[in-house]
Amino acid sequence: MNEKTYKVMRSTGGVSIALGIISIVIGVAVGVLTILNGARLLRRKSDLTF
Repeated sequence: MNEKTYKVMRSTGGVSIALGIISIVIGVAVGVLTILNGARLLRRKSDLTF
């Protein structure tokens, strides 16, 4: 019984670490894209006409 519990805990821990890494990578990518998009908008703000 204890062996099954340890196997489940190991699998769950591995999945949690993998999801954490994926979340960090996606967060960094979205942050970089947001900064680049904001910089592009600021650079072209003189082209805006209302």
